[in-house]
Amino acid sequence: QVQLVESGGGLVQAGGSLRLSCAASGIIFSLNDMGWYRRAPGKQRELVAAITSGGSTNYVDSVRGRFTISRDNAKNTVYLQMNSLKPEDTAVYYCNGYRHFLPWGQGTQVTVSS
Repeated sequence: QVQLVESGGGLVQAGGSLRLSCAASGIIFSLNDMGWYRRAPGKQRELVAAITSGGSTNYVDSVRGRFTISRDNAKNTVYLQMNSLKPEDTAVYYCNGYRHFLPWGQGTQVTVSS
């Protein structure tokens, strides 16, 4: 069955960096557009970055220039490199399809202290 497993979160000080990974199984990963989403406390889940099967990327304004999404089709994995982290980036981060949804994984918690 389809499974998405996120990892790489943690506690970091403002200005620090983290690299999130999401391993996918049960899908033809290379054909899927993928996205990273986050849900902050008290807020709705939002898309923060997306990458198409062809490698084109898009970002929400609040992370553009700080976050980089990438993918390794040989490893069925999508990554999110997060630099210059801010306290407002604190959230649970999830990967999923872009414009089409797969079963959600458990997410990975990112906490940025000021």
